[in-house]
Amino acid sequence: MEQKFPLPPFNHETAVQKVQMAEDAWNTQDPERIAKAYTVDSEWRNRSTFLSGREAIVKFLTAKWENEYQYKLKKELWAYTDNKIAVRFEYEYHNNEGKWFRAYGNENWEFDENGLMQKRYASINGVPIEEADRRL
Repeated sequence: MEQKFPLPPFNHETAVQKVQMAEDAWNTQDPERIAKAYTVDSEWRNRSTFLSGREAIVKFLTAKWENEYQYKLKKELWAYTDNKIAVRFEYEYHNNEGKWFRAYGNENWEFDENGLMQKRYASINGVPIEEADRRL
């Protein structure tokens, strides 16, 4: 059986660990690696895009990073309960024209008993920035 530690129910320490693991994985920009943290039928909302399943996650992330260069993400634990975690995050990247952006958002995560994320709902707002204003 596939498991992704730490498993729920979460406490502060394990919730922080889960958030850090997600940040580390996303910063690899490896869609296959990232998708392994989700159930095979995981439900996603990313901005206005709705996805279901690991295959769709890999396809989505592959397309995302074809247009976002020097991507850098920082996640922060916002709240947690038994099998749910809420995070706030920001990330920066530039497009193929060299224009920089910072995106801010919140995610709500729900995990199954094996520690795999079964639901991910992300609200994200992006703003253009000057390269000199980068923080990450």
